[in-house]
Amino acid sequence: MIAEHHEELASLYAFDLLEGPELTAFETELAKNSALRALVDDFRRTAAGLAHTAPEPAPSPALRARILATIAAQSSPTLNSQPSTLHSAPPPAEILPFRPILWTGWAAAACFALATAYFGANYFAARTQLALVSNDAEFTRLEAQSLTQRLEAERILNSGYIAQLQKSGDVANLKIAKLADLLGNSPQAVAIAVWNPLSQSGVLTVEKLPVLQRDQDYQLWVIDPAYKDPVNGGVFTVDANGVARLDFRPDQSVTAATTFAISRERKGGVSKAEGPLVAAGTL
Repeated sequence: MIAEHHEELASLYAFDLLEGPELTAFETELAKNSALRALVDDFRRTAAGLAHTAPEPAPSPALRARILATIAAQSSPTLNSQPSTLHSAPPPAEILPFRPILWTGWAAAACFALATAYFGANYFAARTQLALVSNDAEFTRLEAQSLTQRLEAERILNSGYIAQLQKSGDVANLKIAKLADLLGNSPQAVAIAVWNPLSQSGVLTVEKLPVLQRDQDYQLWVIDPAYKDPVNGGVFTVDANGVARLDFRPDQSVTAATTFAISRERKGGVSKAEGPLVAAGTL
């Protein structure tokens, strides 16, 4: 049994209306589907047959007048030279058979092709509309996900995770960065970095981050334009629920931290980032 969308594509393919990736995909399916090839052949025979089903048109009045004038011109010399035979029946004049104009059959086929193109355009318009609806649904899902992450971040900031940091320094000087997932494999993960530039220390809290293999660690990096490479902020692991808290102090003095990032590294961490970044966020 041939799927309905394959039937639609077959009708478009029969008139060479497919192009790009859809043409490639359809020809791949056509090569392994004998029923689909038979359907395409049937569509092409139907299109070719339309060219021979158009009715033969009658000659136009102007063409008919020209034919009669030619007949009259050929008959008049005979009548003038043989007056004694006026009462006899004149010999039948040779009338050229009228051939239908060849392009009329092709015009019918062209009309059929235009109709197919019209329905094909509607088909592609419907597919575009469906893609837009799908994009709207994806946008709504991402909006809901972003709202969930914001609520989780607010909960973390309002919890006791940063109470110690708030007590040890001026709250007005605290900088907060919300780190976003970069790999797409943990959209529910939440990571918050609270940084105190005066004390050169901070607190990182994460939730719902994927658990790593035994030979791997997460590593925090502080990005400061004054340094060519990110500054090491320490390594950490998460528990079975993906939760971790890291009190960190960078290896080097940071004067203008702009971004915090988390990478996946080998066990014990590295001096220079090697593994993929899993999350990042700016202050």
